[in-house]
Amino acid sequence: MMTLPLNECGKNDGVHFFTTGDGHRIAYRFDGPANGPVLVLANSIATTFHMWDGQIEELSNHFRVLRYDFRGHGASDAPIGTYSIDRMGRDVVELLDALHISKVHFLGLSLGGFVGQWLGIHVPERIDRLILVTTSSNLGPPETFDRQIAGVWKAENLSEIADTFLGNWFPPHMLETEGDVISSFRAMILSTNKQGRAGAYAAIRDSDMHRTIALINSPTLVIAGQYDKVTLPSHNELIAATVPNAKYVLLPTVHMPNIERQADFLKAVFEFLLLK
Repeated sequence: MMTLPLNECGKNDGVHFFTTGDGHRIAYRFDGPANGPVLVLANSIATTFHMWDGQIEELSNHFRVLRYDFRGHGASDAPIGTYSIDRMGRDVVELLDALHISKVHFLGLSLGGFVGQWLGIHVPERIDRLILVTTSSNLGPPETFDRQIAGVWKAENLSEIADTFLGNWFPPHMLETEGDVISSFRAMILSTNKQGRAGAYAAIRDSDMHRTIALINSPTLVIAGQYDKVTLPSHNELIAATVPNAKYVLLPTVHMPNIERQADFLKAVFEFLLLK
């Protein structure tokens, strides 16, 4: 695996930007040793790369961790119009090209898992090991997302929207006494602009990879949440059954196993990525 040269990443682990082929800025950040194998982390809809903050210390002990904000999210630009998984996948390819990185491990959760599947299908030469977490290859029906997109533009009470997201992502006991972690996710949701959420909903709506993921040839781990109400375990089971030789892990969580069961999540990730 190719790693990022020192003279390109320097010693600054702050936020950087690159411009995509269609003219939009994408925010990214590095953590970990400059000579480590590169692990790319991709987020859920309505979050930023800070959703991985709690796992960075341990991950960066083994990897040069590259996080980025989807278009329409965090510090990245929010282009007008609908987005596509194809374009969001190409954002990753163009980021790697800009950083002169030829091959990476890729870990995507939820929407990030959609992007990971696209990469595994279309640019397998860029993906070493692939981890897909609480995601789906086809999260229909389209009408559901049409209603959600319409709701994005009509919504006036963002607190209710945040409550809905949080209720779908975390167990009740974490929501009853809102601690720092839940507060940070609430802030990410509230800060995601309407164009970003609507564009990402369209990307999910229009994506159907349930057949083409059979083309993925990278070693693949699928992690599902037993109590996930967004991407049901059955969706993840289908991915694991379709991708050749994929490994499947079911954790007793809702939608964010990296938060709810961090130790178990990282154990599964390290066992897979560090496998000789």
